[in-house]
Amino acid sequence: MLAPVADLFDQTALTDRAERLVKAALAAGADAADAVAVRGLSQSIEVRDGQVEESESSEGDDLGLRVLVGHRQAVVSTNDMSGDGSRMLAERAVAMARAASEDRFAGLADASQLARDLPDLDLIDRNLPSVQQLEAMARQAEQAGLAVKGVTKSGGASASAGIGGMVLVTSHGFRGAYLGSSHGISMTAIAGEGTGMERDYDYSSTRHGSDLESPDKIGRSAGERAIERLNPRKVTTRKVPVVFDPRVAGSLVSHLASAINGASIARKTSFLREKMGHKLFADGIRIIDDPLRPRGLRSHPFDGEGVAGKTLALIDDGVLTTWILDCGTARELGLTTTGHAQRGVSSSPSPGASNLHLEAGVLTPAELIDDIKDGFYVTDLIGSGANMVTGDYSRGASGFWIENGKRSYAVSEVTIAGNLLDIFRSMTPASDLTFKYGINAPTVRIEGLTVAGQ
Repeated sequence: MLAPVADLFDQTALTDRAERLVKAALAAGADAADAVAVRGLSQSIEVRDGQVEESESSEGDDLGLRVLVGHRQAVVSTNDMSGDGSRMLAERAVAMARAASEDRFAGLADASQLARDLPDLDLIDRNLPSVQQLEAMARQAEQAGLAVKGVTKSGGASASAGIGGMVLVTSHGFRGAYLGSSHGISMTAIAGEGTGMERDYDYSSTRHGSDLESPDKIGRSAGERAIERLNPRKVTTRKVPVVFDPRVAGSLVSHLASAINGASIARKTSFLREKMGHKLFADGIRIIDDPLRPRGLRSHPFDGEGVAGKTLALIDDGVLTTWILDCGTARELGLTTTGHAQRGVSSSPSPGASNLHLEAGVLTPAELIDDIKDGFYVTDLIGSGANMVTGDYSRGASGFWIENGKRSYAVSEVTIAGNLLDIFRSMTPASDLTFKYGINAPTVRIEGLTVAGQ
C-alpha cells in the first residue's frame, strides 16, 4: 500500500486542526473565517525500454485559513500539522486582513446555501496498488505498444495511484470532508524511422482501479494510433467541415466554460458577456456540469465554500442559461452562486467547472461524416489558441483528411481557424459519448472552419 490505511483515510486530525484555526481567528478579532485542509498522496512509476526511468512519491497535508474583517480578507497557509501555531497564524492573518484593501463582495456563503447531507459519490478506492504493481502495469503497457507491428520505439509508459481530498470548516457552522482516489496508466509509442517518425499516446484515468482500461489495451491503442499517423501529407488552405475526435472535442466545451466563468463576466473580458439567455447552439444541444456524478474525476459533494453541489444545464436546448459562479462573483453580478467555488490552501475561492459533458446526438460517427466530400478529422490540437475576449479561434492541429465520407490519409502541421460563436452555432454531436475525462464530448462536427496548410 502507498501509506498506512488508518492514517490515509482518517481525516479527523485534519478536521480538528481546521476547527482550531477558525476558533483562533475569531478570538484574534476576525468577523468570519474558514479553514481548508487538503490531503494529497501519490506514487507514480515510469518505464522506458523495459527499465524504470522515474519513480516519484509525494505525501502531505496542507492547511489554509481565510479571515474576514468587515469586507477585508486575507489568506495564510501552512503545512505545520502540530496545532501549536494556531493562535500565531490566526493573529497574522487578521493583521493582514486589516491592512488589505476592502472587497465589498468578499464573504462566506449564505448559511441557507450550505450542504447539509453530503451524498456518497463513491470516490474512494481503498485498494491502492503497491509500487511493484504499478511497475508491472507500466511494463505491460509498454510491451503491448512495442508489440504493434511498425512501432519502432517507446516514448515511455507510466502507472500511478493516489489519494486527494479536503476538509472545510467555516465560522458559521459548516463542517465537511471528502476523499477521492485516482488511478492512471498511459503509454506513448513511436513509429517510423528518422525524420519520418510519428508518435501518439493513449491513457486511462479513473477513481477506482477496477474501472481502468487494461495496460494491454492502452499500449496497443497507443501503438496503433502512432502507426496511423505515418506518412502525413500537407493540404492546401481551404474552408471545409471539421470533425473533432472525442479526445479533443471536449476542448470546445472547455472554451465555453472559460467564457461563462463568472470572473470573466465580472471583468467584462468574455465574448459571451452579453449572451445570457441567447441561443448559441442548435436546437437540442445540452451541455451539463455535474459535480455529483458517482466516480466522476471532478466530483465533490460540496464546493470550496461549502455550498451544496447540483447538476446544471449550462446550455439547454441550445440556450445559454447560467454563468459559472462562486459567492464573490455572484454578489458582484447581483446573482446567486451556482456552487462552483474552487480553492486551494493559499487562495480565496474562485469559480470553476466540475464534470462537464456535451450530451450525445443521434448520428453515429460514421453517419456524421458520411456526406463530407472534403474535410478534416482532428485527433490532436496544439496550443491554447482561443481568444476569450473576441471569440477568435486558431489552433495547430493534426489528424486525417476526409474524402467521400471516409478518413483517407494522415495530415499534420495545419491550423484550424474560425470564431467560437460560429463554431458553437454549427456544432453537431455524434452518438458516441463516453465518460473518460474530466470534460467529455462525443465526436463533433463543425461546419466551415478554415484549414490553413500550404
